[in-house]
Amino acid sequence: MQLDIDPATLALLEHYGFDEALFLSLRDRFLRSELGVDGNRIRGRVEVPAPQEVPRLPAPGSSARQRLATIGLEAMRRGEVGCVVLAGGMATRFGGVVKAGVEALAGRTFLSLKLGGVRRTAEQAAARVPVLVMTSFATDNEVRWLLPREESPQMPVSAFAQLISLRLCPDGELFRDGTHPSAYAPGHGDLTFALRRSGELQRFVAGGGKLLYMSNVDNLAATLDPAVIGAHLESGKTVTAEVVSKHPGDAGGAPARVDGVLQIVESFRFPSTFDEHQIPVFNVNSFVLDAKAIDRDFPLTWFVVRKKVAGKEAIQFEHLVGELTAFVPTACLHVDRDGPDGRFQPAKDPEELARRAPQIEAMLRARGVL
Repeated sequence: MQLDIDPATLALLEHYGFDEALFLSLRDRFLRSELGVDGNRIRGRVEVPAPQEVPRLPAPGSSARQRLATIGLEAMRRGEVGCVVLAGGMATRFGGVVKAGVEALAGRTFLSLKLGGVRRTAEQAAARVPVLVMTSFATDNEVRWLLPREESPQMPVSAFAQLISLRLCPDGELFRDGTHPSAYAPGHGDLTFALRRSGELQRFVAGGGKLLYMSNVDNLAATLDPAVIGAHLESGKTVTAEVVSKHPGDAGGAPARVDGVLQIVESFRFPSTFDEHQIPVFNVNSFVLDAKAIDRDFPLTWFVVRKKVAGKEAIQFEHLVGELTAFVPTACLHVDRDGPDGRFQPAKDPEELARRAPQIEAMLRARGVL
């Protein structure tokens, strides 16, 4: 296939790391029906994890919680802890406005509140905690414009961009916005690839960094908590995934043992014969990651995603960061989703933000962010 791409789109693709050979390979596999629903499903023996494999974060005020917090605080004071905030995507759910710059609470944006939580923890710990913000071609300019007003000596902030790809029509031709090929950001599975491509991961490690706490910009409840860092260090694993109790209607990844290996499995990847409702918790896309261990290429699965764009069906290839857990030793940590210690209050669109705002505000006030 000869890609018919105009100069402006080509320059955009080159700037954000478009891999033409990979794209054409994925297109060919899609046309050969090698990618799709059946190909998404995992093979092997799938089992519900034992309760002890998904321990709860101890309650605030308990001696066990204080012990974990002390471990995490010591790591922070040694300069070993940083944060990653995912602020990429396509800027479509808030009316075409970049979500990071949307006013969320009390006259402050999502990004300001998210970074404010890190800054508050860093100040309390008397530690320096760098933050790396992952953008996309659709959000990069706005986020970089917002960052300087948030930075502080104890919280240096930098941005790096995730990768870029092109949508296809169901017949394999390029999907176009008018006359231009339609670009998109191919999922938060870009994280490790983009961190390495940008050089930010290497700089973090060279500066003494060892752990990165990763969370979504729209989950304001996922604040940097020294006890979560301590729990990760105590586990001795490479990755720790936060999970919460399921509510009716919840969909998403969940911890499961696949051929004996504990990992996060996305809902659509479970074998059709496996009842995922047996698993009482699900993944919230907040992870603690060992920085050196993610400095490698991971063979993440490319998933076919069908989208409606301008009323027409478009094909996208995406990968998901949770699949890292299939390749490195992983721990799961069961955290509260609601209440004062809650850590999962996502706001994907204006309606969800309006519904969750009172609880998010109460959480952030209790933690000194507001």
